[in-house]
Amino acid sequence: MPDTPVEPSPSGRYPADMESRVAVLEQIARTTVASLERIERRFEALDRRLEAFDRRFEGLDRRIDAQTMTYRADFRWLLGIMLGGFGAMLGVMAHGFHWL
Repeated sequence: MPDTPVEPSPSGRYPADMESRVAVLEQIARTTVASLERIERRFEALDRRLEAFDRRFEGLDRRIDAQTMTYRADFRWLLGIMLGGFGAMLGVMAHGFHWL
């Protein structure tokens, strides 16, 4: 189908099928707008759900950080006990073997 000029012909009227073609384009524009609005609503709902997940993960992250700090303190305490015990055993052995 050849392109139809948009400017009216010298007689002052558009071609006969121009109105129906414009009507089809207007219908396409309306359905496109409706589809975009529906997509925007779904994105907003998805955004709200992701924000809820973010809040849950932040809470979980805070709990893990608090628990990790407890584990770090426990690890430091255990490491201190082990190094102290190892030092005491080395001291007892040094005294027994007359290294000191």
